[in-house]
Amino acid sequence: MLVNFAGKRIVITGAYSGIGAALVELLRQAGADNITVLDIKEPETPIDAFIETDMGNPVSIDNAVATITADDKPPVDILFNNAGVAATMPADVVMRINMLGLKRLTEGLMPKMQSGGSIVNTASVAGNRWAEHLIEINALLAISSWDEGVAWVADQAELIADGYFFSKECVQVYTMQMAKAATAQGLRMNSVCPSPVDTPLLPAFRETMTDERIDWAIETGAGRVATAEDQAKALLFLASDLASYVNGVNLLVDGGYGSALQMGQFTALGS
Repeated sequence: MLVNFAGKRIVITGAYSGIGAALVELLRQAGADNITVLDIKEPETPIDAFIETDMGNPVSIDNAVATITADDKPPVDILFNNAGVAATMPADVVMRINMLGLKRLTEGLMPKMQSGGSIVNTASVAGNRWAEHLIEINALLAISSWDEGVAWVADQAELIADGYFFSKECVQVYTMQMAKAATAQGLRMNSVCPSPVDTPLLPAFRETMTDERIDWAIETGAGRVATAEDQAKALLFLASDLASYVNGVNLLVDGGYGSALQMGQFTALGS
């Protein structure tokens, strides 16, 4: 087997449905026998441990970290930061779950992860314009206090807007920023950046981004909407030894959407 996760301790956030649920299925096919899921709802797919966790609540996250890193538990080999919400939620909730919670969990687990392990974040093509806000993103990522981070978000309401695009810009920057620190611990950190995916969240994205924009992104890319399994396969790759020299990469899994934009191979939105 080119990809074998037998004997690896794996933690996944957001695996009740969608990409996370598809990822659990693929991991099982690849021999995974120790999967812990953090979510607000327990997956129907068989897993080895479930910790009810609100990724927008620091106490809930810290309790999960304490449970995972208890003295009688082996170190974590792989962390998939997959949990996320759409802009149908309030902007501060989107930022807490999509970015602040991801950061808190990662930095709580990293010091006790197994050398040779991997962290893979689920970002988005919505974060591709991170360079335009790099100064502001770095200012937020430099804040260690949860309450100060939440206050910063509240003070930057105009910049953050509905929270989704900015949160995913932050995830892309965080992935690149933390890659060096990961290397120092014998770890790797990468992200997958999906275009629209056929999951239970897609209607929420259609509501907040409009059908026209979502359909335009799909047609500009592969001409079909991505499946949860399309994205889960990329997550699996980045976590595996097949990607052993891949670090600090935001992998576009968008059916060619990004390259079409770069090459001008698209019809203007609204035309």
